[in-house]
Amino acid sequence: MVLLFAVPPVMAQHSQEENGGSAGAGGKAAGEDEVSTVLNINSKDGSFGSTASFSFEVKNNYDTNQEGTISYIITTDKGQTVKTLSRPVNLGKKSTSKYDFEVPGLKMGFYKLNMMINVSDYDDTTRRAFGIRPEEIKSQYARPADFDQFWQNAKDELARVKPNYKVTELPSMNTNNRKVYEIEMKSLDNLTIRGYMTVPISKNKGKKFSVLLGLPGYQVKLYPIVGLDPDLVIITLNTRGQGTSRDVIHTERDAFISYRIEDKNKYVMRGVIMDCVRAVDFIYAQPNLRHDQILATGGSMGGYLALALAGLDHRVTLCSAQNPIMSDIRNLVGSVEWPINDIKKYVLGNPGVTFDQVLNNLDYYDTKNFAATIQCPTIMGLGLLDPYVPPGNGYAVYNSLNADKRLMVFKNLGHEVSQVYKDYEGRWMRDTFGLF
Repeated sequence: MVLLFAVPPVMAQHSQEENGGSAGAGGKAAGEDEVSTVLNINSKDGSFGSTASFSFEVKNNYDTNQEGTISYIITTDKGQTVKTLSRPVNLGKKSTSKYDFEVPGLKMGFYKLNMMINVSDYDDTTRRAFGIRPEEIKSQYARPADFDQFWQNAKDELARVKPNYKVTELPSMNTNNRKVYEIEMKSLDNLTIRGYMTVPISKNKGKKFSVLLGLPGYQVKLYPIVGLDPDLVIITLNTRGQGTSRDVIHTERDAFISYRIEDKNKYVMRGVIMDCVRAVDFIYAQPNLRHDQILATGGSMGGYLALALAGLDHRVTLCSAQNPIMSDIRNLVGSVEWPINDIKKYVLGNPGVTFDQVLNNLDYYDTKNFAATIQCPTIMGLGLLDPYVPPGNGYAVYNSLNADKRLMVFKNLGHEVSQVYKDYEGRWMRDTFGLF
């Protein structure tokens, strides 16, 4: 049942289809009168020991021969060229050809592969990525020595804020099997945050429900979710500056990630993460909810928040994070445009603020540093073509986890996971919570 909380469309990667079909620069959509290609990394999860292996299948649908070249460029995740190859091809009319490649002796890490075809009436580039021994990837950047104390101070500050919980039924949104409520509470800095809670209608007045806590993607407004599960309460939280919680913080979309980033004690994400802790406080304050069965889940920023919350608040029972942003932040520099370019833009517009200063602050907000303190079972999903969470950065987070864990890799996807992940998440939660 479990739903992946939406990544905003402008941050979604419209990548190659899961079947490995061509996508990229210069090509037309494959049709009866042209060429179609399939580039496949010959490993289920896109990783190898030392020798990478991939194949390129070309189908010539034309009634004429196609002459030209196929070639590839392999680069590091920072864009440094590692290997190139070009070979001539002569494609017979109405024919299919397959080309196999092996690249030995590669060092540990992730690589980008651009495969190009240039023939008489067709040209295209297909992009893929693969890893070499990714299970060995570790971040070269250490946690701040006072990381735990920094976040303990934030939690202590939150604890001094009276939550003033409010639960308001929304009868117009009720279904025949669920009641829908707006929830409201005070969080860090005495800011009001809101969300929704949907509760199954049960004849058992004393029933206690397991909880799914859905956390938002970047600048995504979450709405009530009314599932069919008779044994699960679903809470969707709009953290400060998001959705229905924009009273005080209401930045432009691109500016949110940099809001007060020059001060680690005032950075917007400090409050956002504490909003998630406050949501767990809310769950614990409800007598009809199972305090020992809480799944925190989300994608993109929601995946980041799920990991941060599980790392800071061990009341979370299960954690599910898909494509978590802010992963191994210092190593994002030179690899991605977002959020680095927006952060640099903020620095340029604020005299006295330096990029090094900002990076020092962001060490306290790095996904990998939260992951190291997680104690609950955790699943993660990564797309190898993710333009915001490079796979090496995602593995740096995953390899920092010391709890029971599982990683699901989608070698042909970008900033997304497939239905396979969502189905697994649902089964995993229900099996763990004994919801049969």
